[in-house]
Amino acid sequence: MSGLIRDNQKFFNRLLVLLDALVIAAAYWGSWFLWLSGLVKELEPGIGILPIQTYFTAFVAIVPGYLILYNTFDMYSSKRTAKTVYEIFNIMKANTVGLLAIMVVLFAINIPDFSRGMVGVFYGINIVAEASMRKAVRYFLRHMRKKGYNLKHILLVGYSRAAEEYINKIKANPEWGYEACGILDDRVPIGAVYKGVEVIGSIDSLQKILPKNQLDEISITLSLSDYDQLEDIVTVCEKSGVHTKFIPDYNSVIPSRPYLEDLDGLAVVNIRRVPLANTANMLIKRLVDMIGAIVAILLFSPVMVVAAIGIKVTSKGPLIFKQERVGLHNRPFQMYKFRSMEVQTEAEEKKGWTTKDDPRVTKIGRVLRKTSIDELPQFFNVLKGDMSLVGPRPERPLFVEKFKEEIPRYMIKHQVRPGITGWAQINGYRGNSSIKKRIEYDLYYIENWTMAFDIKILFLTFFKGFINKNAY
Repeated sequence: MSGLIRDNQKFFNRLLVLLDALVIAAAYWGSWFLWLSGLVKELEPGIGILPIQTYFTAFVAIVPGYLILYNTFDMYSSKRTAKTVYEIFNIMKANTVGLLAIMVVLFAINIPDFSRGMVGVFYGINIVAEASMRKAVRYFLRHMRKKGYNLKHILLVGYSRAAEEYINKIKANPEWGYEACGILDDRVPIGAVYKGVEVIGSIDSLQKILPKNQLDEISITLSLSDYDQLEDIVTVCEKSGVHTKFIPDYNSVIPSRPYLEDLDGLAVVNIRRVPLANTANMLIKRLVDMIGAIVAILLFSPVMVVAAIGIKVTSKGPLIFKQERVGLHNRPFQMYKFRSMEVQTEAEEKKGWTTKDDPRVTKIGRVLRKTSIDELPQFFNVLKGDMSLVGPRPERPLFVEKFKEEIPRYMIKHQVRPGITGWAQINGYRGNSSIKKRIEYDLYYIENWTMAFDIKILFLTFFKGFINKNAY
């Protein structure tokens, strides 16, 4: 059974290489036909038409060259669980390197009449065609795996939270084609079952099971208390030649994407990966914040003028409400809002969060809060550098002191600038909602930050973030 899967993988890889070669060939000659069939003199004035033999000679070099590039960019490894976007990104990278290589070669051997326009068309067509072909192959294979074909049979070594989570993922994604055959553990009795996967023996049973060659993969899912056996288990698995994975049982401590360091051959796992700790990332985000804040202030200035007039006409007191919040590196700052409540004493302000039908909120204040217009002055906080357009929402010092004792990892949110909007807010966690869920979403944002993620959140804010049932 195990040998069959490995043979199938080799067959699929060879088939994929053949399909890639056919796609490259079709894209190349399709580009030649589209660009050079009478259009080249209009599109590239002054260029001569080379004989087809010249383009054929280039074709003979381009096909194997691109296949080597695809292999270099890891496009022939198993992609059962990989996201499509990563594969498309690798296709784009490989084709970009290929385009640059073609241009360098043409410049080096000095063939001015070789159509650069045709090479550009080939670049675009090949990316689209390659991505489409691989998407179709991926869809076909996932469909077959859902039907029970081409399955990988896996044995889990160790019963733990990691084992349960791994089984949950496998059951939720049948298109991956993984089948858990059983669990080996010394603490849980034989016959115990989790979601259809049975404990079939002790960890020592591994030495008897592996020689039968019926497994495609071993997943080591030991509980933390059994890590003293890890080295011996890895040694046994490697002697058998079966592909082995290690799934650590400390996801509650270390995030899913920890930052790894190599200290002269010593692997060091950083507990928290914070992309915005990188100076370049931080500067890019700050530049975008400043430009975005200026654009937003100009764009929303009519709304802010109307809101200011409404506040002044309907209630006495200052136009802007300033409140101390905790920001980057636990530093306090004054956050600005349009005043939406009656003027209060400091003791009344510390009463707590605003609740539904709170008598302190003015009539126009309810509208400002429901539509998040009261938050617009925070664009000036962004210009000052106290806040970002996107990030975890800042809290008052008294709540920070309370939550840091009650919620593990709460203070991690202060490793980045607080934001006007955030991943938690567009998922409905604002106002009177679960603070624990908010922190989960904030931590996910902090650990997985990219500029594209920020843009996604800003885009979704227009549809999901302005009006919210929890905003009183």
